[in-house]
Amino acid sequence: MKPFFRPLVLLLLHFLATGCRREPAVPVPTGQPVVLCAGDSITAASYPKFLKKLLLRDGLPVQVINAGIKGDSTAEYIRFLERSQIIERTDPSWVLLQLGTNDLRIDSHATTTEQFRKNLETILDRFGRHRNRDGSSPRIILATIPPIPVEIRWHFNAVSRARVETEINPAIRAIASRRGLVLADHYTIFASRPELLPDVHPTEEGYRVLAAAWHRILAPLVSAAAAQNQKSQ
Repeated sequence: MKPFFRPLVLLLLHFLATGCRREPAVPVPTGQPVVLCAGDSITAASYPKFLKKLLLRDGLPVQVINAGIKGDSTAEYIRFLERSQIIERTDPSWVLLQLGTNDLRIDSHATTTEQFRKNLETILDRFGRHRNRDGSSPRIILATIPPIPVEIRWHFNAVSRARVETEINPAIRAIASRRGLVLADHYTIFASRPELLPDVHPTEEGYRVLAAAWHRILAPLVSAAAAQNQKSQ
């Protein structure tokens, strides 16, 4: 492709992706504590439904809401939160947040690491300053992003792949440490089991493993909160 046309093609692909992006419908509240799964297409695809089944198996009374937006970078997710008011409409008790893969795209975002940090801090502040009806704030579990195992023409290149390990995940870990957040290390899961991640999206089994990883962290927190509620009644 001639150099002159490449930027035009990339811009067209970006607008096509934006036009195809579908935002989740906010479900009717059930009155149960809400687990809000926030992220990009890795969240939007499958893991929340598997997580819901695991929590139901445990007998834990929660409503799992999938707030994953396909193709979103951190900057776009900020706009989604403002536009949708999904935090205010769902009053989440827990937020599972995994974002950053699309910030590494070379066709539309290519977010600098410094801007990524600012965007992620803005998202965390947006969740953190919300007060639920009982006066509590959502408890946030922050995740590292999986590796980018292959180069995908016009989307992810060798630089994108390297930045996952050298820039983006170190930034996520540092923010989690400074804020005292629970960290879910999803990078290590998929780095150690590459068969679960053939490209930027996990296999079906990979999504089940991802749901199980969230469940290991979340289930004790939900269980403890349920026990506390029973004591106070």
